[in-house]
Amino acid sequence: MYKKVSTNLNFVDREKETEKFWDDNHIFEKSMENRKEGPTYTFYDGPPTANGKPHIGHVLTRVIKDMIPRYRTMKGYMVPRKAGWDTHGLPVELEVEKLLGLNGKEQIEEYGMEPFIKKCKESVWKYKGMWEDFSGTVGFWADMENPYVTYDDNFIESEWWALKTIWDKKLLYKGFKIVPYCPRCGTPLSSQEVAQGYKAVKERSAIVRFKVVGEDAYFLAWTTTPWTLPSNVALCVNPNDTYCKVKAADGYTYYMAEALLDTVLGKLATEDEKAYEVLETMKGADLEHKEYEPLYECAKAIADKQRKKGFFVTCDTYVTMSDGTGIVHIAPAFGEDDANVGRNYDLPFVQLVNDKGELTEDTPYAGLFVKDADPKVLVDLDKRGQLFDAPKFEHDYPHCWRCDTPLIYYARESWFIKMTEVKDKLVANNNTVNWIPKSIGEGRFGNWLENVQDWGISRNRYWGTPLNIWECCDCGCQESIGSRAELAERSGNPD
Repeated sequence: MYKKVSTNLNFVDREKETEKFWDDNHIFEKSMENRKEGPTYTFYDGPPTANGKPHIGHVLTRVIKDMIPRYRTMKGYMVPRKAGWDTHGLPVELEVEKLLGLNGKEQIEEYGMEPFIKKCKESVWKYKGMWEDFSGTVGFWADMENPYVTYDDNFIESEWWALKTIWDKKLLYKGFKIVPYCPRCGTPLSSQEVAQGYKAVKERSAIVRFKVVGEDAYFLAWTTTPWTLPSNVALCVNPNDTYCKVKAADGYTYYMAEALLDTVLGKLATEDEKAYEVLETMKGADLEHKEYEPLYECAKAIADKQRKKGFFVTCDTYVTMSDGTGIVHIAPAFGEDDANVGRNYDLPFVQLVNDKGELTEDTPYAGLFVKDADPKVLVDLDKRGQLFDAPKFEHDYPHCWRCDTPLIYYARESWFIKMTEVKDKLVANNNTVNWIPKSIGEGRFGNWLENVQDWGISRNRYWGTPLNIWECCDCGCQESIGSRAELAERSGNPD
């Protein structure tokens, strides 16, 4: 016999009554106690950050997370559920910066790292009570009396153990890599973070005349980032495509891709004169190692100091005929493709931008933020007769999702886990997982694993897990420490 349900229900009150019944009668604890003889199914909550308020998106994730442990409990498993708090990271630092009226790394260091870190430690618990109330309201069961906390020494020690294990397998290394970098926050961003901040922007590119050594001719090269031109050390062509040497209607002789001649030079045509006359054709590979005069003396000075040859044409198939001139400028410090070309040809490493995103004192644009330097570079090159054109273009450009600053692709010294070394194992393990729906495991996640890159784990910040690598300033010897006990023993300091 069914009981008639009242049409005058207050669902909020019933929700609170149920929550109170669970709390008063310790239902969550009993669900584990009653099944302590059964198999264990352990759940660790992917931790939220307690210095930010919960929002509607967290309702969905909390509910989905709660479904699986409840299902396993009903199947007879003993399901301990460990709550956690993510207390480290840049969001916490930014919150404390606002609280203290600070702006950037310099001001943080002037304030003092120790008091700043103390403020960070206090800040992370700002909304702890709100999170606990919210979790109870949505019926999320977890042990919040004994959570794991990422700033706790025991948790950090577990990270050290994992990193030491990775180090012992020779999968942890320090190197330079082009990373998406926020000059305001002073830290690299992960690919997932970059994906959160794209904006459509209109900017000017640059088609630049590079004087060929020993000829009254110029390479016409294209770039979407004029601010990188002071760091130019090479040009790049596609070895398999056709290039032309042409006499243009503007009086110059140019080298550029045949496929783009009309697009770039067509506007020079008049009623009486063609835009250009082809003098010679060749494959891109025929231009390899052909030299040109450096665009900026500051780059040449660094190349000379490094005793490395630069300022010549290189070849790589990444160069396309879809836009530009078929010749691209190469600055290995500011792009992954550029960096690969730099390694292949052992080019000089010239990075005339500091970690604040400002052009350095060695350049004519000292102190200017890179995006502010763009128009100055264009005006300067135009005055020197080296700017052929500065066409406008619209594209999606990444901005920092935290502070809205334009990101730059920037060579940074970072620590990496060599994911590429274990790619085959990762793919094989993924194929054993029962993904629901299968399209996630085979598609999005599977595709990501197939194209996995080495994982940059280090951040140039203050409030985070200290990296457990010690490096000798004199000889460069590196050692990884895996525990507090080992650190105490090696340092001779029990504290």
